[in-house]
Amino acid sequence: MLNQIELTILMPCLNEAETLEVCIRKAFSFINENEIAGEVVIADNGSTDGSQEISRRCGARVVDVPQRGYGAALIGGTLAARGKYVIMGDADDSYDFVHLQQYIDKLREGYDLVMGNRFKGGIQKGAMPPLHRYLGNPVLSFLGRLFYSSSIRDFHCGLRGYNRERILELDLQTTGMEYASEMVVQSTLHKYRIAEVATTLAPDGRTRAPHLRSFRDGWRHLKFLLMYSPDWLFMIPGYCLIVLGLLLVSGLSGGLIRIGNVGFDVHTMLYGAAFLIMGVNVVLFAVFTKIYAANTHFIPKTKSIRRWKAFVPETGMIVGVAMILLGFGVSLLALKFWSNVSFGNLESMSLIRIVILAISFLIVGVQVLFGSFFIGILNIKHKA
Repeated sequence: MLNQIELTILMPCLNEAETLEVCIRKAFSFINENEIAGEVVIADNGSTDGSQEISRRCGARVVDVPQRGYGAALIGGTLAARGKYVIMGDADDSYDFVHLQQYIDKLREGYDLVMGNRFKGGIQKGAMPPLHRYLGNPVLSFLGRLFYSSSIRDFHCGLRGYNRERILELDLQTTGMEYASEMVVQSTLHKYRIAEVATTLAPDGRTRAPHLRSFRDGWRHLKFLLMYSPDWLFMIPGYCLIVLGLLLVSGLSGGLIRIGNVGFDVHTMLYGAAFLIMGVNVVLFAVFTKIYAANTHFIPKTKSIRRWKAFVPETGMIVGVAMILLGFGVSLLALKFWSNVSFGNLESMSLIRIVILAISFLIVGVQVLFGSFFIGILNIKHKA
């Protein structure tokens, strides 16, 4: 049955009675005019306005998805789809279901995901709020390209086509609006063939307010982009803190540094030690996240993950113990300074610098040692 239908046009639906009929008729018009073996599926998310009856009357197949959420509806609809290819789009009459041939052409060429680009195709007046058009979508799309080396210019276009089996292989998990980002991110991480085609966006035909909430859903998309990119969330900030900390600690360990009329001494060195310790901690979080995400198949196992797994736990433990021993050695040097004044009061800046170094080595060593043990625990093989 699946092989007899080439295309499923899928629309998530929650109380779309005002615009549902015109969307279904446009979808069938495209299927019939282009002589495609296709179907229209409405993934209903619990409508109470008669959307199900409208769908059936117009010839669409209704799939009930009890779990609420944009992503949940699309996951349920994709699982129920009978077509080799799926083209998904909102049922609010904002997307053009009549002109989908470029999507079909790209899918037939072997692309796994075909994204629409509303900025390239044209956004009609009033179709997208200015905040979304000039700030939200461009910024989130830029971050998506930056974090994941993607070429997609419109990360959040709701009209997109995909090879059903290939998308199901990704086992997408998010049930809310961030599902749109997850599809692009996971497809990019798994090296899928992705194309982008121009599409248009018109003002939707509803009189009620849209389900989208600008700040809430924008934050959910941003949070998702960060969480699926441990390098940008943890690793890069961690490395920056480490470099800054090392510069301050090493530069000030020899004494006061004056720049103009401003002098930097042990107080600044102490902040440098704090930056160093925080940086190591954040980098360890990056490694924990990467290994956990790879082991649970949220992200593919990359070369960098394999290198980290090879470095720990044994090598990491050795490095951690070595730093702890170095910290104890520097502490003994500080103890010798103290003994020179018969263990009395100390006001020497040199001794304070030595103590800062010793404490830094000890804390970083403990972090690396026990962090390596934790990574070893994450790598314990277990049954699914």
